[in-house]
Amino acid sequence: MRASFTKLYMHYVWATWDRLPIITPDIQKLVYPAIIQECEQLKCTVIAIGGIEDHVHLLTGFPPTISISELVKQIKGSSSHFITHEIKPGEFFKWQGSYGAFTVSHDAIDNIANYIKNQATHHSQKSIIPTWELTPK
Repeated sequence: MRASFTKLYMHYVWATWDRLPIITPDIQKLVYPAIIQECEQLKCTVIAIGGIEDHVHLLTGFPPTISISELVKQIKGSSSHFITHEIKPGEFFKWQGSYGAFTVSHDAIDNIANYIKNQATHHSQKSIIPTWELTPK
């Protein structure tokens, strides 16, 4: 019997508590590699990561061995723990409980990765895609 074959891609978005602008550049440069490391441990391939002060976007190749909710729970939990225990002990940091997850076709990977990597530009130029930003309606 042949081995199973999957090519699954997901775009995740999650925000800080109350959308507080607490992902400062010093936190960002340390927590993004920690998120990538957690993804690798969960057998996800990170394609792109980016965001601004109040939220994170992540695009991964997604394994069929873990649920979306479990993956996001692990990533958010480990990154929050890292920030509150290693980067900024004693300072407030918390993710919102909710998140967004969007399936991505193989043909759209480059466009979405570009969007994620250029978050600061999209936000400053007001060229965001509201659905992906989890903006209030």
